[in-house]
Amino acid sequence: MTQPITLPRALPAGAPAAGGMRFYLTTHKRHWVKLTNVPLLLKSEHFAAAATLYPARGRYAVDSGGFSELQRHGHWTRTPRQYVDDLRRIWEHVGPYDWAAGQDWMCEDLIIHGGTAGPLSFVGTKLSVPEHQRRTVHNFLDLRSLAPTLRIIPTLQGRTVDEYHTCADLYESYGVDLRQEPTVGLGSVCRLQSTKQGAAIVTAMAARGYRLHGFGFKILGLERVGHLLASADSAAWSYHARKRPPLPGHPHKNCANCIDYALRWRRRVLAAIPTHRQTLLTDGSAA
Repeated sequence: MTQPITLPRALPAGAPAAGGMRFYLTTHKRHWVKLTNVPLLLKSEHFAAAATLYPARGRYAVDSGGFSELQRHGHWTRTPRQYVDDLRRIWEHVGPYDWAAGQDWMCEDLIIHGGTAGPLSFVGTKLSVPEHQRRTVHNFLDLRSLAPTLRIIPTLQGRTVDEYHTCADLYESYGVDLRQEPTVGLGSVCRLQSTKQGAAIVTAMAARGYRLHGFGFKILGLERVGHLLASADSAAWSYHARKRPPLPGHPHKNCANCIDYALRWRRRVLAAIPTHRQTLLTDGSAA
């Protein structure tokens, strides 16, 4: 198998301009990489299933799709080796990405215990938070060993501030200096981001000196703790569009799959951030 271009592991490929925060537009439409240079976040499974891959115009990052895997199956159906093979194919055909998430284990109650949320059913892993954290860290070590040049990031998991500290300490116990990592993912905060608990988690992990990526951050979360993040992403535009009529002149039922709507939504989100924090946001095109 052709190996990817070798780059130093510590290269801060995803880092925005000094003092900035990169905001990735999350999409399930893989061909958007050829339509815009706005930073995008895409699931690896959408690339892996594609017969044709397009070179990216701008920056992008790769999500492992862990939420869907655990929601549907309660475990990972792809081995670390299979995931690494997918990442190599993406790198070779789409271009070097800023980073790729590991096959982490989220710690939300629904993921662990199972249940329903709206139309989604969760089978539940029936495991403990410490076991999710152990599997998250061990998977990162496996992936880093299999593919040290693929910019795979460590991700912190937990539910409380103390649990996130425990997860961080577990990485450190294996010799992973998270302060030296270009990006450290912050998982399981999507539903907490606008709460005091969520803000406390972000603040505590930022205080440890980590360059954090906030998965699934919306405007309330960005208003509260965006200045503590190196980057963040959101797919909220699609849900937002699904509840509204299409843009004028658009023939589809709604704009839940529409790049025009997504880009307009992104501009509105960034414009809504308080003025004294707008200078912290960058689209990454000049970095």
